[in-house]
Amino acid sequence: MKKISILLLATTLVFSCVSKKKYVALEQENGEIKSELTKTRVEKEELEDKFAQIQERVDSYNNKINSLKAENDSKLDMLPEEGVVISNEVKAKMRETLKNVDQAKLSQAKTLKDSMNLAIAYNLEKTISESNMNDDEDLAININETVVMISIADDMLFNTASYRLSSKADDILKKIADVVNSEESLDLMVEGHTDSRTINTVNIADNWDLSVLRATSVVRRLENKFNVAPEKLIASGRSSYQPLVPNDSKENMAKNRRTRIIILPNIDKFFALMEE
Repeated sequence: MKKISILLLATTLVFSCVSKKKYVALEQENGEIKSELTKTRVEKEELEDKFAQIQERVDSYNNKINSLKAENDSKLDMLPEEGVVISNEVKAKMRETLKNVDQAKLSQAKTLKDSMNLAIAYNLEKTISESNMNDDEDLAININETVVMISIADDMLFNTASYRLSSKADDILKKIADVVNSEESLDLMVEGHTDSRTINTVNIADNWDLSVLRATSVVRRLENKFNVAPEKLIASGRSSYQPLVPNDSKENMAKNRRTRIIILPNIDKFFALMEE
C-alpha cells in the first residue's frame, strides 16, 4: 500500500511538471501572438492612414479633372507656340471682326493664329484710318500682319545733326499719340536711323549715340506732352546699319536719315480687351 502511494505521488509530480512546462510554453506563445497581433494592428492603421491620404489626392485630381471638363465649353482653342488659350467669347468677337476683313485674305488663313493676326491688323488699319495719318505725305505707313511701321523723314522731326525736336514735330507725334492712346492693347517702339556720315561733337559721340538720343527725344515728347503711358514706350537706335538705299548721294542719305515708329499689339492686352 505504501508503494502504491509513492508511485501515485511520483506520477502526479511528473504530470504536474509536464503541464507546467506546457503552460509556460503556451503563455509564451500567447504573448508572441498578442505582440504580433498588436504589430499587425499598428501596420493596418498605418496602411489605412496612407490609403486615406492617397484617396484624398485621387479625389483632388478627380475634382480638377471635372473642373477642367466643366470649363471645356469656355476654352476652345490653344496656340501651343504662343501658349494662348482662346475662349468662345473671344472667338465669337474675332469672328465679328473678321466679317469686315478682306475675304481674299481671310480665305488664305490656315490656322487660328492667321485669323488672329488678320483681326488685329484690321483693328490697327481702322485706327490708323480714323487718325487721318494716311493723308500726311510726310509719313510712310506700312502694315505687315500685326505690326504698323511709320517712317518719318529726318527733317520733319529734327534739325540737321541734332537730337532736339523741331517745332514741326508735334503735329506728327500728336497723331501717333492719338492712335496709341485710343487703344489700350498697343505698344510703341521708336527707332532712330542715321546716314553713313560720321559724327562726333561735344554732346554726340557717334551715329549710335545720335540714333538713340533721337529715339529718346521722341519717347520723352510722347510721354510728357501727349500723355502716352511710359510702360507702352520703347526707345532704340540703329545707327546707320539699316539703310533703305545706298548712301551714295545726298538724296539717298536724306532717305536713310529717318525715325521709324513701330506700333505693336500687346497680345495679352488684346485678348483681355476682347473678353471685356
